[in-house]
Amino acid sequence: MIKKESSIIQNNFGFNLKKIRNSKGLSLRAMARNCDIDDSNISKIENGKFDVQLSTIFELAKGLDIHPKDLLDF
Repeated sequence: MIKKESSIIQNNFGFNLKKIRNSKGLSLRAMARNCDIDDSNISKIENGKFDVQLSTIFELAKGLDIHPKDLLDF
């Protein structure tokens, strides 16, 4: 049950991340240039294939120029 809930959270987080990135008109590469995360890893996060750490959330927020809490508002 916990594994399933974790997967749902990862998918929701990734969907929200992609929605915000697209709303800012950023490609994966453009976002990657703004933070210290490779574009392939950003793609994995957006697709729910990667479990993010707190430090990653802050780095993604930096790349999007948003507050980290905005990434968790899903």
